[in-house]
Order: sequence, then C-alpha cells, then structure tokens
Amino acid sequence: MRIGVFDSGAGGLSVVKSLIKSKYFDEIIYYGDTARVPYGTKDKNTIIRYSLEALEFFNNFDIDLLITACNTVSAYALEDMNQQSNYPVIGVIKSGVMAVERHNIKKDDSILIIATRATVASNKYQDALRDLGYNNITAIQTGLFVPMVEEGIFSGEILDATMQYYFRDISTPSALILGCTHFPLISNSLSNYFKNFPTLIHSGEAIVNYLEINYSLEEKQDETKLKIFASDNVSGLRRIAKKWLSF
Repeated sequence: MRIGVFDSGAGGLSVVKSLIKSKYFDEIIYYGDTARVPYGTKDKNTIIRYSLEALEFFNNFDIDLLITACNTVSAYALEDMNQQSNYPVIGVIKSGVMAVERHNIKKDDSILIIATRATVASNKYQDALRDLGYNNITAIQTGLFVPMVEEGIFSGEILDATMQYYFRDISTPSALILGCTHFPLISNSLSNYFKNFPTLIHSGEAIVNYLEINYSLEEKQDETKLKIFASDNVSGLRRIAKKWLSF
C-alpha cells in the first residue's frame, strides 16, 4: 500500500513516525506546504484552496489513500478534498475522537483540547465529543507552540513560560487531545507540566488504530520507503525529518 500524508508544514512528520512504526505501508509520500505554514491562522476559504492545491500534487502519484495530518485541514477541507479525489482522504479529527473512547475516558471526565485557532473555532472536536456524551470539554488555541516546534524547541524556559501562559487557569485534565500534529513533539513537556496525569491523545497513534479498524492492512517485512516533498525548502524539511523520525 502506498499512502500520501499532507500537512501544512513539518508537523505531520509526527504522524509519519507512527505510520512507519506500524509496518503496514510499502511507501509514504509526504508533502508539507512549508511556504505557507501555519494554516491555523488562515480563513476557511484559504485553507480549502491550499488543501485542494495539495491534492493536485498528490495526483502525480498512484496512492491508495491520503491522510490529511493537519488538524486544520481535517476540520475545514476534508469534504471538498474527498469530492475531488479518486481515493479516500482521511482526516485526523475523527480518529482522535475515537481514541478518547478507546482510552476509556469517562463521560464526565475533563477533556482539554489544544489546537490552532482555526481548529478550535471549527468546533469539530467539541461537537464530535458532545455527540458521544462527553460534557466536560475545554478547548484552547495554543498556536505559539507551532513555530516553537518548527524551530526545534521541545523543552526549556521558553516552552515552560508559554505553557504557563496558556494553562495558568486550566485544571489538570483527565485527557489531553493534541489537536495539532506539531504537539506530539512536546508531549514530554506537556506531561511534565500536568504532573504526568492526563492521557495524551496523539494523532499519529489514533490514525493508525483507525486504519486498522477500517482497512484491510497487512504487516510488511520490508522497511517503509519515505519520500518527502515541500512547497519551499525541501532540503530543510528533510533535515527536520531525519531528526524528528529518530526523536
């Protein structure tokens, strides 16, 4: 199986790491729109337009399905992308919500969603969780984490100060949904901030489980091949991939 992974920048590599670890895929084609990252500050129409342009890129490859690793794209452009593609386009929000149930989070447990401004404003996570009966949900935009991760800041004083800024009025949740693919790279720091209490919901792990449930996957003996493309500075993205995929 050959799959595509699309993200607004480097963040989707955290999903790629989980996909490679699963050993289900022969080849992964990754495309990061690094020239226009982040998407989380853009308006809906711009997000959809950028996403459909990315879809045109993947039409150059014979892929079996496409994963939109970007939560913002999953929130706003998934329907449009599926209407214009010849293969399934799968987002990460539905799988993330399913992971909450899989981790046996109780209906009245506190759930904290951290994501970009656009993802939070879409209410996709909040609505899907409420539909399942969860009633103690807080969603906050934590967009400053994105450029920090892009700069390789996974811990330290700057990140600590930013977490204090965002979470100063937030009680420790039972579950923490990492609603942006950049955030798994700072998962250790997030866990430490909340004293290792919350269950972390990670897009990469969640999407692998979703694919296992919904597709006939067979574990491969050979290593998964990875090809990386970008709208700008592809060599820089490949350097990041070399570092992150061994992180």
